[in-house]
Amino acid sequence: MIKRALKPLTMTTPTPMNGPKKSYPFDAIEQKWQANWKKTGLFHADLENAQKKYYCLVMFPYPSAALHVGHGRNYILGDAVARYQVMRGLNVFSPIGFDAFGLPAENAAIKNGIHPKVSTFKNIEQMRKQLNSWGVGYDWEREAISCTEEYYKWTQWLFIQFYNKGLAYRKKANVNWCPSCQTVLANEQVVNGKCERCDSGVDERDLEQWFFKITEYADRLLQDIDKLEHWPERVKTMQKNWIGKSEGVEIDFEIVDDKTPLRCYTTRCDTLFGSTFMVMAPEHPRVAELIASSSEKSKVNAFLTKVKKQTRFDRLSEAVEKEGVFTGRYVMNPMTGKQIPLWIANYVLMDYGTGAVMCVPAHDQRDFEFAKKYQLPIQLVIDSPQKSLNNTELEAAYTEAGTMVNSGDFNGLSNQQAMEKIGAYLESKKIGKITSHFRLKDWLISRQRYWGAPIPMIYCDACGIVPVPEKDLPVKLPEDVQFKPTGVSPLAEHASFKKVDCPKCQKPGRREIDTMDTFVDSSWYYLRYLSSKDATRAFDSKVVNQWLPVDQYIGGVEHAILHLLYSRFFTKVLFDLKLIQFEEPFKRLFTQGMIVKDGAKMSKSKGNVVSPDELIAQYGADTVRLYTLFIGPPEKDAEWNDKGVEGAYRFLGRLWRFIEGIDAWKAEGQVTAKDIDRKRHETIHKVTTDMEQGFRFNTAISRCMELLNEIYLFSVKTEEEKKLLKDVAQDLVRLLAPFVPHLAEELWQKLGQKDSVFQSGWPIYDPKKCQQDEVEIAVQILGKVRSRITVPVGCEESALKEVVLADHKIQPLVAGKKIRKFIVVPGKLVNIVV
Repeated sequence: MIKRALKPLTMTTPTPMNGPKKSYPFDAIEQKWQANWKKTGLFHADLENAQKKYYCLVMFPYPSAALHVGHGRNYILGDAVARYQVMRGLNVFSPIGFDAFGLPAENAAIKNGIHPKVSTFKNIEQMRKQLNSWGVGYDWEREAISCTEEYYKWTQWLFIQFYNKGLAYRKKANVNWCPSCQTVLANEQVVNGKCERCDSGVDERDLEQWFFKITEYADRLLQDIDKLEHWPERVKTMQKNWIGKSEGVEIDFEIVDDKTPLRCYTTRCDTLFGSTFMVMAPEHPRVAELIASSSEKSKVNAFLTKVKKQTRFDRLSEAVEKEGVFTGRYVMNPMTGKQIPLWIANYVLMDYGTGAVMCVPAHDQRDFEFAKKYQLPIQLVIDSPQKSLNNTELEAAYTEAGTMVNSGDFNGLSNQQAMEKIGAYLESKKIGKITSHFRLKDWLISRQRYWGAPIPMIYCDACGIVPVPEKDLPVKLPEDVQFKPTGVSPLAEHASFKKVDCPKCQKPGRREIDTMDTFVDSSWYYLRYLSSKDATRAFDSKVVNQWLPVDQYIGGVEHAILHLLYSRFFTKVLFDLKLIQFEEPFKRLFTQGMIVKDGAKMSKSKGNVVSPDELIAQYGADTVRLYTLFIGPPEKDAEWNDKGVEGAYRFLGRLWRFIEGIDAWKAEGQVTAKDIDRKRHETIHKVTTDMEQGFRFNTAISRCMELLNEIYLFSVKTEEEKKLLKDVAQDLVRLLAPFVPHLAEELWQKLGQKDSVFQSGWPIYDPKKCQQDEVEIAVQILGKVRSRITVPVGCEESALKEVVLADHKIQPLVAGKKIRKFIVVPGKLVNIVV
């Protein structure tokens, strides 16, 4: 039994190293084993055999430039998971590819005169080399690159399937426009009024655009999110909020002197008696019609011109003044029968509900401020249960629950009761309908750029919009294009690309010159990996149904409401098309935290990027891998510390020296054979638990370090102890193999093994051997530790008291004193109160 506490190895207090002396030949070892894995096909999955399958997938990278250590966390983490599952005997499929279309490459083409295809494939080649240098194992034979014709042919084919099902459509819409990127952005790609890519302020334009009808799947996307038991709650909450389902009532307000009512949506029909005016969005399609004969027409038009200069983000901002104009028209409140004025206001948008809002200033602060500004009536209809507000002048809107007042037959009810009864009343009178609304809007996929998958549609003056026949796919991107500083898509000026005959009537037509949002490419790539070389179909349904859903998906939380939501949508559509037999793409999701440097996310503009290439050259890939995994809990952000890399390097050197000298091992220490065997089984148990429950790589590595610490105190004297030492060493190497695969392979051979360590199986522990025979107990007197004793596990309190009071440090401290209490915390401490 160890009588003193071992000091754990750390990675935070390294000794200075000037071009460190190699503690082991990592460069030769890493080259050797990377070549071996490639030759033996360690990561080439047998897709015909799905009996013990494990599909491990990391989000495929965008090839914008060289990778830095921040990127490495994702790929190293995924590789450690895949290697662990290989050792568990599973048939692991771990593919990789590149999300290769997108704005950065095109912007670089405009700036530097390099064609996007050239720069993209140059970056892909660089990233392949880096991923291999990390020792990350992928099934490279199944690589998929979204910008190749072999891939985007099927992206176009899927678009046509969506179109035939009525899920792809074109309409004129007020859209987000990035003046810097010169393209339309989906709502999800605008953050705080700015382009998520270039951080430029976003404008608005009315344009004809292509959309995917994701709203048709809003309910299913929402209902099924809670079935994803192995997804982070944070991601599920983000998707729920983005979909934004609300329950309410659509109410028809009669317009005075007009036969067609104005419909509004409200979640608060309990306040209907308090609606004293109504407001429309400036973009509402009925505005022009309603003001055509109004005496306020000139004022309204002047206001509309002013509002057009404001972005939707400005209009929603709390800092922007809420303004409006009276239309000169009135509507009827269906509950009071009173005429109430119809206004237009800048704070109402067409994005939510119907674009018309019943305004209840007594119970909505925004409406209250608007009513005060324009001297509109304020009518209380929900009173405070604590202090009556009726007949008093409100200083602010009352937004809490309460009792109905000034509401006819509904007076005296709680507002929650009134909500149900008023909703039912409106339905019975056919002036309202209980319904649901969603915050989620249809997915805008048109992009006015070149470097993307062309939308496979043709415009014909005689036939209208016609899809490209499937036999004519892919619609190829022409390479003979010019990139102008204006940012206008080269396809807009490419006559031979645009010119095409209508496939229906053979008359001259024109191609769609917009390309697809790159998120379309990444919404189905996990299917293509399984059939990446198939020229006859997007994917083999039989194989896909056997291998999906993905068993473990790994990537950043920043994709929660873009890629992850779109992929779920695509999967459900493909299920409905009977192309697949599952409705969710990813069974388990792990979202890793970022690695930051100097308190900020790594980026070239901040000058805080750490290159893995230099570190690998100086310390080896396994050192970089080990430190990346050890740096902290993988789901949390972590600060990169260059000194910590040296600590990881020293640990691996210490491990190397131990295995190198194992046959002549001598150590001075107090660790017995029984102790080291117990520690071995305990370590296997804990590391296995760490791997199974949330990929706690940092603690798994720490436990391996502790085991090596104890090995260095294990005094080997007999042949039996020598054999035990080798057994412990083999298990330690196997435990570390997913983290430091090159070194583990080499050490495995040095221990006399011939096959790959990854074919050796995962170590197995004996629960009985994990149990301690003895435990160290702290002894306190009046709460202060005075001694430590070693006693058998489960020692009876009477025997424990006898040992404590016989301890030579405790005896003089209690001599002649009355022991008032003898408090025992089993297995931990004793506290004596004298």
